[in-house]
Amino acid sequence: MRAIKTIVFLIISNSFMTMAWYGHLKFKDFSWGKSLGLFTIILISWGLAFFEYLFQVPANRIGYRDEGGPFNLVQLKTIQEAVTLSVFLVFTLIFFKNEKLAWNHLVGFALIIAAVFFIFKKW
Repeated sequence: MRAIKTIVFLIISNSFMTMAWYGHLKFKDFSWGKSLGLFTIILISWGLAFFEYLFQVPANRIGYRDEGGPFNLVQLKTIQEAVTLSVFLVFTLIFFKNEKLAWNHLVGFALIIAAVFFIFKKW
């Protein structure tokens, strides 16, 4: 149960993170966002990042082996990176329809997913 809760929190956290890092690139598409200055966009992104941390920190504490969770630190980081790319991929497909994913992007993502396999593999 702690593993599932950790992953769900990481997905929520990364959704906020992706919006903070890349969502502002779409603000110009809305009438309210056309005249926003950079400082205002940074403040909005910081606001979103606050919600990221509300889920990121508990995810790591719940999931970390020394806190009673099922994952060691390397496993937690690997899960984080795989979730980050997955959320980013979905975000890009939904909000940035003009961006095209090429075969080399997909191969790169697949290699990162392969890293998850190797990090969790018991040798």
